[in-house]
Order: sequence, then structure tokens, then C-alpha cells
Amino acid sequence: MHTGALPATMQAIVQRRYGEVPEDVLDVARLPIPTAGPHEVLVRVRAASVDRGTWHLMAGRPYLARAIGFGLRRPKTPVPGLTLAGIVEAVGTEVSAVSLLRPGNEVFGTGRGTFAEFAVARADRLVVKPANVSFVDAATVGDSGITALQAIRDVGKVRGGERVAILGASGGVGTFAVQIAKAYGAHVTGVASGAKLDLLRTIGADDVIDYRREDFTDGTRRFDVVVDIAGNRPLRRLRRALTRNGRLVVTGGENGGPVLGGTERNMAAHLLSPFVTQRLRAFVIRNRAEDVATVGALIAEGVITPAVDRTFALDEAAAAVRYLVDGRVRGKLVIAL
Repeated sequence: MHTGALPATMQAIVQRRYGEVPEDVLDVARLPIPTAGPHEVLVRVRAASVDRGTWHLMAGRPYLARAIGFGLRRPKTPVPGLTLAGIVEAVGTEVSAVSLLRPGNEVFGTGRGTFAEFAVARADRLVVKPANVSFVDAATVGDSGITALQAIRDVGKVRGGERVAILGASGGVGTFAVQIAKAYGAHVTGVASGAKLDLLRTIGADDVIDYRREDFTDGTRRFDVVVDIAGNRPLRRLRRALTRNGRLVVTGGENGGPVLGGTERNMAAHLLSPFVTQRLRAFVIRNRAEDVATVGALIAEGVITPAVDRTFALDEAAAAVRYLVDGRVRGKLVIAL
């Protein structure tokens, strides 16, 4: 079932090998339009977000990611991109008749190969986009928005009145996490570099810390919850910033070795947690449509606002990833078609 005749080919970003330099491995090409499987949806992409995971999958690092299914020698999916917002063009034969996904619907969520004019997504990972939410804002939700929601609500279990510190608060996940924690009634301290502190104040952080000038883990401040977004601080230092029964949430790792890429710290948190009074947790997001809908509703209601730094055209994807890896991003980057 589809909206009508489609072109035979589409413009897409293609990566045929792993590499750390985006200009060397990301090319513009014309490819056949993908076909939706029985439980899938074909979407005309209007926007797709760029995040740190984009670079990791481009570089093939950590190598653990290759081993768990992304392709040992080259990317299994040559078109990068995992999040999207767009318009349904066709639905698979097994997409439920009671589903709200219909050709012509504006949707957002996660898919595969979203750095392209058309992409395929599982029907259970898309939701209908609120009319008052732009495609650009909606494209930021499928990864960063739901990571922040699950970190604050499900893993951190943040409650009103608690003191929460967000490390990496100026990034894509961090800017969502600050606002979601505020929506839960927490007193939020954002930790970032000095040039990005104004952004944190703008999105509602109660306090800010420039980690280049102040070590927030020196024990002089204590927090009920610390959310470390793709950081590299040792667990022993992070624990000094927690109350006796505080909760640490680790959402990723950076600057680790090429094999595990910092995820060894995540494993150490799980192993140590049963032996200390503090609760130490690392997690990987679950792509749940209901969480996409929850964050989308918060945006539609004006409770949170995606912090979009810049948008790029599709053929500027390599420049977008370069802007990301150079560390200049405040919030989210989006490819807008």
C-alpha cells in the first residue's frame, strides 16, 4: 500500500568501508529506493539526526560493535543514519490494519539507512508526529530523546526535589536530559565546557559547572543522581559526587580502547554495584515507540525544546559529522531534506 508512483532511484549517503575521517568514507550516490518488508514502513525522509553513534558506526569503533552485527570488514548497512522524521510512502503487507501508520502520515522514530531521501523502518519503531512539532525537531527524538528519557525516568528514577548532575549536558542526549530532569521536578546541575554553559542556562539548568575549571567530583558537592553521558571519568571519582545512597547512570563510554571503547567501565559499574550502598548502572537504550511518543508529546506541549545547533543538507553529511567530531556541537545536528 503506497501513496503513488515513486522514482526508481534516490540520493543517499553511502559508506562502503570503515574510516575515522568522514570526508574520506562518506560519499553521495544514487541508489534504488528500498522496499518495505511485511512488518516495515517506507518513509520519505524529511530530516535525520547526527549523533556520536553516527561517528562510531562510521569508524567501526569500538570493534565490539562490528562483532555484534554491524559488519566485520565493512558496514553491513552501507547507508548510515538511524533516526528520522518524514512521510509514510508505503506500508508492508503485515502492518496491522489497526495501526495508525498510513501512507501520507507524518511520522518519526528510528529506522535504518536514514541519510537518504527514502528509508525503511520497523512499524513498531515509528509513531505519528504531532502537527505542531517540526520534522527537524522530531528527528532528534529517536536516539537522543529516548536515551535521555530512559536515563532519567527508568534507570536514574529521578524524583521531585532531588539533586541531579548531568555530565556532557551540552550534547544531544544531555540537553534532553537536563530538560526532562527539570520536568520531573529535580534541581539540575549541568556539567560542560565554559563555552557551552550559556546553552545550559537557556534550557533550564539551575546550576552549571565548567569541568575545565572545577572538578565536580572532588567531594564538595553531592548529588542524588549523576548521569554520565559518554564520559570517561573513573567510577571512583564519580562515586565521590554521589550521596551515600545515590544513583549513577552511565549511558556510554568514550576514549577507551579500540576493542571495547570505554564499555569496560559500564561492565565495572554492574559488577561493583552489589557491594556498595550506591546504585551504579549502565544501560543501552531500548527502541520503544511508546518512548518516542512520550518525548514527542513533551515537545508538543512545550515542556522541552530540542536544542538544534545546526542543520545540513543531505550532501553535506560529511561536513555534519566533521562538525560533530571537532567538538563544536551544542545540542543536536540534523540533516534536513
